[in-house]
Amino acid sequence: MKVLGILLVVLGVLAFLVPVPHREEHGVSIGDARFGVQIERREKLPPAVGVVLVAAGAVALLIGGRK
Repeated sequence: MKVLGILLVVLGVLAFLVPVPHREEHGVSIGDARFGVQIERREKLPPAVGVVLVAAGAVALLIGGRK
């Protein structure tokens, strides 16, 4: 349980710091030809995700420490 708690806390902190890449592809097909554009952008996750992960990790650490 402690390992899970530590993992969740680390993932929660990383959610605040590391942007996640998103890739979108837009294209048009005309007959046999296909024209497309790929757009890649990096966005951070919403802060609520990081808060939930850190809180869940803290709870898992508390539960794992009580045994």
